[in-house]
Amino acid sequence: MKKFKPLIVLVSILFAVILIIPAVLVLPFMDGKAGGKLGEDITKPPEQATASADAAVEVAVYRSTRGEIENIQLENYLVGVVAAEMYADFEDEALKAQALTARTYIVKKMLSKDKMGVPEGAVVTDTQLHQVYQSDEELQRKWDKDYEWKKSKVLAAVRATSGQILTYNGEAIDASFFSTSNGYTENSEDYWPNELPYLRSVSSPWDKNSPKFNSQKVISVKDFEAKLGVKIGSDSTIGKIIERTTGKRVAKVDFNGKVLTGKEIREALELQSSDFSWERKGSNIVINTKGFGHGVGMSQYGANGMAAEGKDYKEIVKHYYQGVEISSAESMLATITAQK
Repeated sequence: MKKFKPLIVLVSILFAVILIIPAVLVLPFMDGKAGGKLGEDITKPPEQATASADAAVEVAVYRSTRGEIENIQLENYLVGVVAAEMYADFEDEALKAQALTARTYIVKKMLSKDKMGVPEGAVVTDTQLHQVYQSDEELQRKWDKDYEWKKSKVLAAVRATSGQILTYNGEAIDASFFSTSNGYTENSEDYWPNELPYLRSVSSPWDKNSPKFNSQKVISVKDFEAKLGVKIGSDSTIGKIIERTTGKRVAKVDFNGKVLTGKEIREALELQSSDFSWERKGSNIVINTKGFGHGVGMSQYGANGMAAEGKDYKEIVKHYYQGVEISSAESMLATITAQK
């Protein structure tokens, strides 16, 4: 039996070498703790871990043109909203800010019991009543040959903010947004019933570069009177502005004793903004407006202007939403998933 001892020794040495070499190779990469840099290669980074949580959430969207409810994975829904609500060629940081507002909006909506304006089984519509959403097929048709780079850019913005929402005192905010301001945003109570501490009027000088900053509409005196339910007579006087908002829009107009709000006038006449001025020219009234949209929350063109000046998405949202925090949505997403 002695003649087999050298073979046994050789096998033992080889076995020991096999065990030792991997350990020797790993040692230079260890930093003294259990999760060294080598471990980082096999552990999900935080953003991927959040993305997997997002993947478990679906949004029930009422597709208005088809009259059907479609369940859409959260990330895909957010891509479709950002792509529909903001131009894909906007600055990356502006797109990230838009993604953050979109996620905040839908998370708050899914946690809410408010189902106004949606059919049974849906959470939101795909219209401006909630957030405009376009499917991947719709985006391909819209973007055509630019589809690949635009889709990639929007998807990157959504993933860069994955799992993040805007909160105030620990609660998801009403993350309202609009196209273009008149140079200022509005206090929430100057356009809507509720006064919200984070929706305060702030300056937004970047909007002056927006192609939607100025607009004009011509309407006949007859239609003007009919739509507003007023009589303006034959002289040049067209009501008297008796109050303006903090955001320098029209708050109230007195038409010979009948007082209408700027919002009422804007909606009745379908104006771009409630910052308007007008003059009578013969049988018509020429109305000039500044800005585009209700003016409450984040201005999209303002966000793009801030991004062009080097501001990141966190700075952008904290300018337009006062006193907010950027928080993890993980617990809220878990609650949504558990409710199903």
